[in-house]
Amino acid sequence: MPTIRDVARKAGVSVATVSRVINNKGKIADDTKKTVLEAIDELSYKPNIVARGLSTRRSYAVAFILPTITNPFFPEMAKAVEDVARENGYKVLLCNTDDRRDILKDYLHTLGSQYIDGIIINSLNLVKEDLEELSQMGIPVVMMDRVLEDQNFTSITVNNREGGRMATEHLLDVGCKRVAHISGLETDFNAQYRLWGYRDIVSEKPWFDPSWIGQAEFSVQSGYEVAKEIFTRHNDVDGIFCSNDLIAIGALKAASEWGKSVPNDLAIVGFDGIDMSGLTIPGITTIQQPVYYMGELAMKELLKKIEEKDAEAKHYELGVELVLRESTMRPRE
Repeated sequence: MPTIRDVARKAGVSVATVSRVINNKGKIADDTKKTVLEAIDELSYKPNIVARGLSTRRSYAVAFILPTITNPFFPEMAKAVEDVARENGYKVLLCNTDDRRDILKDYLHTLGSQYIDGIIINSLNLVKEDLEELSQMGIPVVMMDRVLEDQNFTSITVNNREGGRMATEHLLDVGCKRVAHISGLETDFNAQYRLWGYRDIVSEKPWFDPSWIGQAEFSVQSGYEVAKEIFTRHNDVDGIFCSNDLIAIGALKAASEWGKSVPNDLAIVGFDGIDMSGLTIPGITTIQQPVYYMGELAMKELLKKIEEKDAEAKHYELGVELVLRESTMRPRE
């Protein structure tokens, strides 16, 4: 069965141009439109019949592109998106990219060939050209956890740098003398800001050098492995700020195997505020993101863009909160 990409290839135009011809959107040169229609006819390409037949030219369906479904942070956000969508008569298509650029691009092409009303995108692999292509197709977009320079698209983030400062200051406040940081990967927008927050607090400490920073994927196993590396380099570490709660859970396991009592020998702070961080023994102190509200706000902003095509682009930077649990409740000296 031919796809919209086959049509674009035969006509010698972009997928976005084919989509605009099909949806009768934007200014298309008559010669270009004729070439695309001939390619559609020759290939017997059939666009989404239901969507094309809607007199309102609306599908009442939106897509939510996620980087992973294995981190409990994202399903909670997706629930908020679905709750708001359902209240407004919309359905949500969930798309898991596994943090891969090729999968993201495939989803964008697929969604562009369907009559989708809008997309919420949470992906580190998103580039400005993707947004421009979606804009040319007339598909409204809201970005999560990402801000692109010179962009005219609504985005929602949290103050990651301030969260990093809060976590590090808390560890020093409870008596930690040498605080390490397990950061996310350097390609992660949020992880970098959390790292900068940590460095804001410790960079002038006489003991600090880059060896106190480890880098991990946002997973329990990766946090466990990197925590052991830090213990090997610095057996005198008595505090760790972890860039997310899954890393913190891995660090907690590593501490147990290393014979470090939490919080007496080692205090741990995570980031995100997922439910799982409160179920460990001891419970993990964390920097809480307003995850449900983020999803709720993203869907409400997308609805505005769907209803008002010229709705103003906004950037939201939401606050975070320190949630105290047993992993930092150590006796004061």
